[in-house]
Amino acid sequence: MNKPIKRAFLDTEDGQILYRIGGEGEPLLLLHMNPRSSDEYRELMSILAKKYRVMAMDFMGFGDSDKPPKLYSVADYAKTVIALLDELGIEKTNILGNHTGAFVSGEVAAAYPERVKNLILCNVAGFGEAGKADLMIRFQEGFIIKEDGSHLMERWLARTRYVGSAELNHRWVLDDLKCFGYPLYAVWAVGNYCMDAAQKTFLNRINLERKLSDLKKSKLHNGCKIILTA
Repeated sequence: MNKPIKRAFLDTEDGQILYRIGGEGEPLLLLHMNPRSSDEYRELMSILAKKYRVMAMDFMGFGDSDKPPKLYSVADYAKTVIALLDELGIEKTNILGNHTGAFVSGEVAAAYPERVKNLILCNVAGFGEAGKADLMIRFQEGFIIKEDGSHLMERWLARTRYVGSAELNHRWVLDDLKCFGYPLYAVWAVGNYCMDAAQKTFLNRINLERKLSDLKKSKLHNGCKIILTA
């Protein structure tokens, strides 16, 4: 029998964040792709809750979380992850991130390595200059509400070739529609994250090496395992 999943809100200075939680045991946090929400993991959470204390959050600007008063960076989203862990009294967790969630998961592991036990990154896209430019074009275009309502059918048809079920496509479109009339927060965050990735990689490597060195010296080293999936 699947475990029940509850919904709750986390209060932050930029608004409320919806999260889902259920089960007992080792903590596991699931981070969604753009422009979805924690609904992406609705079925999976009930299964994982049999073994884990499983959580999923709607990033600010998505799903039923509030729209932030500013454009969020990947680092800002990582801070909201830490805020949720602090609220729930979780010192260290496993994290699975998909697409946008993978970028945020990676940033959490790099900036707060002591808070991450295992890291699973799914569908991590690599962006060259052309990819970065495409992301910025998508951000400028945004999701526009059209007078004739044609935007509704456009979103329905956007992924019918691979979603595989009308019910799942309907849930996906509902998430889409909650983003209309607002900036594409995640597109901006990932696009700008890619633009300074080289600098971040260098600084994060130094930061990680220092922290790992400190942990080894204190004989408390427990490295974060990273698993990449395609």
